[in-house]
Amino acid sequence: MKRTALAILLGFAAIGALAQGGKPAAPPAAPAAAAPSAPVADPAMTGLRVAWNRVKDITVRAADKMPEENYGFQATPEVKTFGQFVGHLADAQYMMAGLVLGEKPPAGDVEKTKKTKADLVAALKDSAAFMDRAFALGDAEVGKPVKLFGMDTTKFAILGIAIGHAFEHYGNMVTYMRIKGLVPPSSEPRPAAPAPAPAEKK
Repeated sequence: MKRTALAILLGFAAIGALAQGGKPAAPPAAPAAAAPSAPVADPAMTGLRVAWNRVKDITVRAADKMPEENYGFQATPEVKTFGQFVGHLADAQYMMAGLVLGEKPPAGDVEKTKKTKADLVAALKDSAAFMDRAFALGDAEVGKPVKLFGMDTTKFAILGIAIGHAFEHYGNMVTYMRIKGLVPPSSEPRPAAPAPAPAEKK
């Protein structure tokens, strides 16, 4: 009796499926496998540019933010003034980018010749733009050998040194800004996310 009832129920289910679509519903298809991501072009330089863009941003913003009257400030007589750090950073970026690009830097001796905030900030920005050209090179190009202070190295290594050097002197700039009661760019609060637009009334 139970088998007969089960057979009747299955029969009704089949009839209902045929009445609705002519055929029983097929099982859902398995989701298609995600296509493999394309390899990143120039992966070494792609990663290095992230660090460069970060340190470039905060050093320039620090130089912009420090008031001109504090450009002559130095923590002790044995260390550089804030303005000298800005000029030194510009000189180093000009020099290292020139080595990587195989070009004569467009400027130099910034630390010794530029005295005003406007001139020093302009030189720092110009040196960063010159360095941007070096960071735009691909992996194959930056793997080529080059001399740095008479030692054999690669263009890629020089770009890594440039990033480390900029972070080093950003640390000096941070100390000077904190002494003067200023919040350095890397510690500024992030801007709040924009509020969502109100829903339109229907």
